[in-house]
Amino acid sequence: MTDAEPAKGPSRRALLGALGVAVGAGAAGAAGALTATGSWPGETQQPDAGGTPAGSSGQPVLASGRYQAGIARPATPQHFGLLLVCDLDGTDTSWLGALGQRILELTTKATPTDVLPDGPGDLTVTVGLGPRIVAARDASLPGAEDLPSFAGDETIEPHRRGGDLLLALYSDDPSVLTAVGDDLLTLVPGATPRWRQRLFRGHGERGVVRNPFGFLDGVIVPHGDEELAENVWIGSGAADAALAAGTVCVIRRLRLDTARFAALGTPAQERVIGRERIDGTPLSGGPKDGEVDLNAKTPEGEFITPLRSHARAAHPSFTGSSLMLRRGYAFDDGLLPNGEADAGLAFICFQNTLRTFVVTQQRLDENDDLMKYATPTGSATFLILPGFSASSPLSF
Repeated sequence: MTDAEPAKGPSRRALLGALGVAVGAGAAGAAGALTATGSWPGETQQPDAGGTPAGSSGQPVLASGRYQAGIARPATPQHFGLLLVCDLDGTDTSWLGALGQRILELTTKATPTDVLPDGPGDLTVTVGLGPRIVAARDASLPGAEDLPSFAGDETIEPHRRGGDLLLALYSDDPSVLTAVGDDLLTLVPGATPRWRQRLFRGHGERGVVRNPFGFLDGVIVPHGDEELAENVWIGSGAADAALAAGTVCVIRRLRLDTARFAALGTPAQERVIGRERIDGTPLSGGPKDGEVDLNAKTPEGEFITPLRSHARAAHPSFTGSSLMLRRGYAFDDGLLPNGEADAGLAFICFQNTLRTFVVTQQRLDENDDLMKYATPTGSATFLILPGFSASSPLSF
């Protein structure tokens, strides 16, 4: 198969992933309470009484729902985040109900508390379990398989690989995240912190934001209930039907060499990415939020979207994979002992099968020139559990 001949397999919606994966972020949707029919509503974003989407600019985000918050709601991700990854003693998960109840309390109480003296704001908390915990229950379940090693992974420090428990906290107020995380961990017996990462992202609309390289990301991600169901949620065909509203999360901490990338100059940068820097327009033409035309050529017969560009390498037509919901954040942990910046991207994505990420990353390792400027420094995957409510506790 050549780069001019995408493989057949993914649906029309899966083929929307022209922007790529390694440096992307995005989200869509929101959820509410049970409908009159007794089923959860979809993740379609609902505005508040003033017409403002819930969860934007500090507006409260509903914690209860069929799907956990912090994945497809709020539609525009909060500006700050904190990833807490822990090891657990044993494989018991009976504490999940109490953890979920505390999350509901913290995110819904309007009155001040010791942990949140100014109220919850747009705080969300997303809970995931690592492969060891999932496999102990059933090795055939989604989320029971660990990530393989990819190019460059041999340099990842052991404490930043894997983990049994993920708490992903997001808020427009960064000062609340540590206190909330510490409070929640008191409810998890035997939890030992493995690694944590503070996150931030710029202003954007519905998940579209500039990444540390200065290019727009999140231009094309699954939107609406149908595309989310096809690409993100595990679905009713899961080995355990109770996980149908869950998803598989992958986290990759990527140190980015932004100085070396900047030295390329804008035209060369655009050829590496496959889109224009200013507004994200595909080099192959069309609207800025349109798909990349992989077969478009110059009058001289050269591909307009370069053969080793990120947009081409990450396109799901070459892997037969589905589309990822990308929700990435930047990080900056200061300087390394050698004086280099320990800064880059915490790439976070959600998909209904681990294969979607694995085959895409393997292709990027082989065909993407953008990978020359990214060094993996952390890697983990988690089963994000289905949503919960006061009457339907968080459980596994």
